Amino acid sequence: MIFRKILFRTFLFAIVMITGFVPVIAGATLQNNSGPPPPILLYHRFGPTPVDSMTVTPATFASHLDYLKSKGYVVIPLRQIVESRLRNGIVLPDKSAAVVVDDGHISVFREMLPIVKKYKIPVTLFIYPSAISNASYAMTWDQLRELRKTGFFDIQSHTYWHPNFKNERKRLSAPEYEKFVAMQLVKPRTRLEKEFGTRVDLLAWPFGIYDEYLMAKAREAGYVAAFTIEGDREHQFDNPMKIPRYLLSEADKGKRFERILNGHAEQRLAGRNAGH
Repeated sequence: MIFRKILFRTFLFAIVMITGFVPVIAGATLQNNSGPPPPILLYHRFGPTPVDSMTVTPATFASHLDYLKSKGYVVIPLRQIVESRLRNGIVLPDKSAAVVVDDGHISVFREMLPIVKKYKIPVTLFIYPSAISNASYAMTWDQLRELRKTGFFDIQSHTYWHPNFKNERKRLSAPEYEKFVAMQLVKPRTRLEKEFGTRVDLLAWPFGIYDEYLMAKAREAGYVAAFTIEGDREHQFDNPMKIPRYLLSEADKGKRFERILNGHAEQRLAGRNAGH
């Protein structure tokens, strides 16, 4: 019986990673819909020394995964959490979490990839394509393809060049801003789907900036869910266009990390008005 359960979960995981589709199971119940939503753990870059608030050392990242495992958590694809909230019949493990990374920093390939392979966890990358194979800090398209081949990485949109929408709204006329927003939302989907042949319909808001207009435009552009950098999980799915994620730093260890998982961590809104 245990072997059958493991085989079944492995089969479902393979479907999600290959197709991006989470199958509906007839008669199933939503394990997590009656309790707190699963935490979405957000990283940016990795390095041996935390040179800024966005850098997490590989050792700390590995300690997070060890903690999750020791407490009975299952790291599942982000899309599976989205599907469980938007559709009926999706079964999630009783204790779930998702791991996501914004920006496409080269350290994901150099530092994070070996750990992901070791722990065999799914990761969602939110990429802004303008930096790929262009910026010195970013991965190349070939490196992203190598990540995809592992079966552990799903690549989604972080707009086209990570703009500050507040600044752009002030700078541009209304028609120019509308055209600009459409480009930033549509162009990354087109490019990423062309590069990888996969479905791209999840969006991470740059700097965590969003408003009613942007959320409406994201829906029009074909996104089914979008993600902030707010840590409030209580109202996680009140609106699928502003799903909160918890921004991790090097300091989030031990009791601090435990509070994040339990939904009791302090709010972090840094980034709504500045770069991250």
